[in-house]
Amino acid sequence: MTDPHEAKICAGVPAMNNTLFWRIGFMVGDPVACVEFPTDGGSRSVLLLRDIEMQRARKTARVDQVGCPADFAPEGGLSGDRETATAQAAAECLRREGVTTVIADRTLPLIFAEFLSRAGIEVKCDTELWVAERRQKSGEEIEHLRESQRVTEQAMRYACEMVATAEARSSGVLFHDGEPLTSERVRVLIDHFLMDLGYINPRSIVAGGPIGADCHDYGTGELLTGTPVIIDIFPRNQSTKYWGDCTRTVVHGEVPDAIQAMHTTVRKAKAAGEAAVAPCVTGEEVHRATIAVIKEDGFETGLPDDDSPVSYCAMTHGTGHGVGLDVHEPPLLDFKGPELLLGDALTIEPGLYRRDLGGVRVEDMVVVTADGCINLNELSEGLTWK
Repeated sequence: MTDPHEAKICAGVPAMNNTLFWRIGFMVGDPVACVEFPTDGGSRSVLLLRDIEMQRARKTARVDQVGCPADFAPEGGLSGDRETATAQAAAECLRREGVTTVIADRTLPLIFAEFLSRAGIEVKCDTELWVAERRQKSGEEIEHLRESQRVTEQAMRYACEMVATAEARSSGVLFHDGEPLTSERVRVLIDHFLMDLGYINPRSIVAGGPIGADCHDYGTGELLTGTPVIIDIFPRNQSTKYWGDCTRTVVHGEVPDAIQAMHTTVRKAKAAGEAAVAPCVTGEEVHRATIAVIKEDGFETGLPDDDSPVSYCAMTHGTGHGVGLDVHEPPLLDFKGPELLLGDALTIEPGLYRRDLGGVRVEDMVVVTADGCINLNELSEGLTWK
């Protein structure tokens, strides 16, 4: 039975709070609050935001009513600080409706909880509120992800071919357009490539040689022939706000036997992980399918001990993660990973790492379907890109 004295709230800055942006479908860089009141047929939502944004919000926001803080000024008036005023107005809006308890998701800023409490409204955190709903991507969201992944693959091909076709000098250092090819230079060129296509690109990983043995080292310095270069690109579409995420490994020149063996296993492990993906299968089960191949081929899992040899070669991370409006979002494909849901968008990204040689990682994005998953990638998984 619906409790008329209990409501829900999601608040913050939509440009930074992706749960809030997902809920209201409206982008703005100032604080807003969305409150949901129960009704006999479901719920009624009210969005509070700056007065200058109201007209635009009424056209596109996924809410029933749009107001501004001045519409719900408490006794004593509103603060001159926008975030404080929005929190005050949200509390007053709920108080006027007779709400005594509000349910918030895990992203609620503390300032909203504070002013709700001051208004005598109990705040309860539901840590799973909207999490499953965000995970289950709609057809429109899947198309946004497909487009982001398509552009990410374009950038990946550009970067890998740049490394593969570079000139190797006698020192082994790679040169491109007459200048040494460094991790930093490749990263900047990737940024420019993606910017022209309407994407914001955080710092890509371009990690060559032993540096790549740390799976999250961004990479520095000159790139060399005959060594693996891990390239991990994860840009965000500036219009849709959905992310791409793809990793490939490239070797200039002759591929060392040890790197080839690592790469063969990583590809097999990725295929096993992808084959394990299905609704109701847990993230842990997918991860175990991946690392089973790693172990069967004679490699290890887990970080090296202090006394491990530099030749210790292992997969040191989980199999993957959810992706959508956040580049890292639930669920995890790792130990204790939850059951997968229809519409989950996931990365499958096994890797192997050796401190004396570097690393190999291959990453695709898949979407969970009724009978398994679809892969949004089309790019080659090979080490040579000429």
